[in-house]
Amino acid sequence: MANLKDIRTRIQSVSSTMQITNAMKMVSAAKLKKAQDAIESMRPYAEKLTELLSGLSASLDKDMGGAYATEREVKNVLLVPITSNRGLCGALNSNIIKQTQKLIDTEYQGKNIKILAVGKKANDQLAKTNTILANKSDVFDALTYENVAKIAQGIMDDFVEQKFDKVVLIYNSFVNAATQKVITEQFLPIKTEKSESNVVLDYIYEPSQAEIVLELIPKSLKTQFYKAIRDAWASEHGARMTSMHKATDNAMEMRDDLTLQYNKARQAVITGEILEIVSGAEALKG
Repeated sequence: MANLKDIRTRIQSVSSTMQITNAMKMVSAAKLKKAQDAIESMRPYAEKLTELLSGLSASLDKDMGGAYATEREVKNVLLVPITSNRGLCGALNSNIIKQTQKLIDTEYQGKNIKILAVGKKANDQLAKTNTILANKSDVFDALTYENVAKIAQGIMDDFVEQKFDKVVLIYNSFVNAATQKVITEQFLPIKTEKSESNVVLDYIYEPSQAEIVLELIPKSLKTQFYKAIRDAWASEHGARMTSMHKATDNAMEMRDDLTLQYNKARQAVITGEILEIVSGAEALKG
């Protein structure tokens, strides 16, 4: 059995760790509230914009989708994995990295693949075996639509210039604090699918329907990209809060076990000292 000093040192160490994890949990919980409100308020707008664009473009020719809808033979692929800049958030980042590597090894095997990493963790891990086009981890320092739109515009320009034939986003979609879903989403070329609904909406368009669609497409793409990063941002804080909560509970359980072990060891020492005193007293009597 370990001596009392060793056990006491371990108790102090575990208690210090528990304080740190508990503080990180509280910080993530505070940030999660803001991030969750942001993504939940944005989703209806982004979905309605996509729905509107789909409805407008449904009756247009395929070519009217503009340069962003041009489908080419897929030779050059840009993958955009979105992770966090810091760890301690469970399997959040590793799931994105695994999914990205899976796409490289299976679906896009043999293609010319480049990676635009959004998040330090994606850049650090994927740079070991893949070509990193750019690292945009600094976007989380000031997460605004304007900053994200600049990144999206750069990707859109590269697609139009035929540097890439396909662009795919890989990110975590926020479900709740304990659940995040890995999403693989085609960013470019845009999909101009026909609506499954048979309802015909009779609108009067001013200017023309084609002009409205071409105006909405860049805005819709930037909003889609911003939503993906916002989703990943909320997922990070949810995952970190959950991980730190579990770590705090585990530390508390370990501290309680060590305290029980310490008390037993201390009781054994006291019992031994009492026996020595009694034995000495009995020896004097004899």
